[in-house]
Amino acid sequence: MDFWRRHRRKIFVSCGVLGGGYFLYKLYDAHRQRLAMIESELANEREKDEIIKRQLLRHFMNIQRIADSTTLPHTIQLLHTRLTDEVDLTSLKDRLIQVKGQSSSVSTSEKLELWERLKIQSFTRIILSLWALTTLSLYVRVQVNILGRHLYIDTARGLGSFLTPDDGSAVESNDEQQFLESIDFLSISGLRALVTKVHAAVTEIMDGKQLQDHFTPQVLRETFLQICEQFMSPATPHEWIHFLMPTEAGSSDLTNTSTNSQMSQDESKFNQLMSETRAVLSSVEFRNILEVSLKTVISSLVEDAAQQLPQLSSGIPLAKLLPRVAQMGPSLLHETSRDRYINIIYKIPDVEIFFTLLYANMPVS
Repeated sequence: MDFWRRHRRKIFVSCGVLGGGYFLYKLYDAHRQRLAMIESELANEREKDEIIKRQLLRHFMNIQRIADSTTLPHTIQLLHTRLTDEVDLTSLKDRLIQVKGQSSSVSTSEKLELWERLKIQSFTRIILSLWALTTLSLYVRVQVNILGRHLYIDTARGLGSFLTPDDGSAVESNDEQQFLESIDFLSISGLRALVTKVHAAVTEIMDGKQLQDHFTPQVLRETFLQICEQFMSPATPHEWIHFLMPTEAGSSDLTNTSTNSQMSQDESKFNQLMSETRAVLSSVEFRNILEVSLKTVISSLVEDAAQQLPQLSSGIPLAKLLPRVAQMGPSLLHETSRDRYINIIYKIPDVEIFFTLLYANMPVS
């Protein structure tokens, strides 16, 4: 008892210190375990994020590969066929051959009329080919970036995956496929109105140019640019979009009461994709890169023409240049030339920057 009385305070203090230390140790151990658990969860999340990023990249690259290797070549080939039908120079050339050498006043008048028609038709076809190749190349890249952005958002929100579990290859949904196929609208539905518009622009510019006028590479380049500027007049800045894509995005018949909710959801997603595409095409930024791309392709095409027609460098009469212009349109859409000019477009710094920003900063609706 004497010992207890003498050391009671020390014992209480020692027990308090030991108990407090044990309590603090337990708190620290629990905190350490929670930190370890959080770090493990974060590591798992990072690993999942990396897996998702790799899957998204594979899907995005697959869509881009499909667009570049299948969708765009198919569309341009279809366009080439339709252009040949809509702007046919064969009958004009055949008729010129028939009247060649005839000396009557009627045949002379007819020959002049035929040459004037050949002038307008030749420049109409080359401008159509130039504009369509450039615009479709940019259009399909817009589609790819919009699809890639939507894929990222949908996956991040847990709305489903487009990927097979075995190999990570991309599986296109109905709205994705329909969206990519919409690039054929120009060839199927919009071309005839586009031909009329371009023909009017060509007539406006070329009426002041005579068959005996001498053309140099610089004059030819300026003529192409003037026609494009006339066609894409600031007075109607967005009219050309109606040639490229339908005014109304929806194309499926949803009036049937048996239509299931998935079809309605796909249609809604397709409309959203088309609406975002139209917004991009209507932007000042897209118009700027379209103009830059057209100027670049025109410059490259004229350089190629000067190499293949050496006398053009010193200037030749328009009448002698017309056969070459008539050939340039179809050759521009052939596989070798097509791929070369598309690569030129995609390597323009302004184009690269535009699509980088488009994918990174596209607003989420």
